[in-house]
Amino acid sequence: MIARHNPRPTHRPNRRTRRAGRSAFTLIETAMAVIIIGVGIVAMVDAQRAFMVSNAWSSQAATASFLANEIREFTRKLPRHDLVTGLTLNGSTLVGWGPENGEVSHLDYDDMDDFDGVIFGDGGEFDGPINAFGEIIAAVDLGGDPMVDPTTGQLVPVAGWTQEVLVEKVHPFDLSNTILPTATEAPSGSFAGRGVGDYPLRVTVIVRFQGPTDAEAMEVTRMTWIVP
Repeated sequence: MIARHNPRPTHRPNRRTRRAGRSAFTLIETAMAVIIIGVGIVAMVDAQRAFMVSNAWSSQAATASFLANEIREFTRKLPRHDLVTGLTLNGSTLVGWGPENGEVSHLDYDDMDDFDGVIFGDGGEFDGPINAFGEIIAAVDLGGDPMVDPTTGQLVPVAGWTQEVLVEKVHPFDLSNTILPTATEAPSGSFAGRGVGDYPLRVTVIVRFQGPTDAEAMEVTRMTWIVP
């Protein structure tokens, strides 16, 4: 009878060997993973914050450009000086620069020099800011309706924004050269001279914004144009 040869039994690791060979995270690996995830979260939060700041500034810049252009549209048809009284010199005193008698509101202003130094908004001569029709731009409620002061019945101006208007005389051949409001030029040769009211005007609108947590108003934009 031929005896059968039994193959050598396959070695099987005992339970302790299997446990020792199983992979696992060490304390250092876990700490590194936590650090990497933490850095990623911080980077995402910082990027989101930067995006929100950039988006807020873009919105403010667009609003400021709109407000400056509204003043431009409101005044674009006005002459340099009053068509009745004009701009004259009484000795060394300038007469006719600024609002004339009876002009108490910006809706009464009928020439460009009336607006010199005027501020629409907080701390200014008039409530504001205003639109191209001279109307106050009102704050809106959650429903999108203009807010009205229940005590006075007047519109509540949008908060934080101001429009400042500056008017300056400039030399007709160098518009960057600001000259005194009283400046004149005497006749010389074929040149007939230039009267005090014969100079072009440079108008600048400065738009500022002051948020609820801001210590002071910050200039957002300015717009400049020439009234020839």
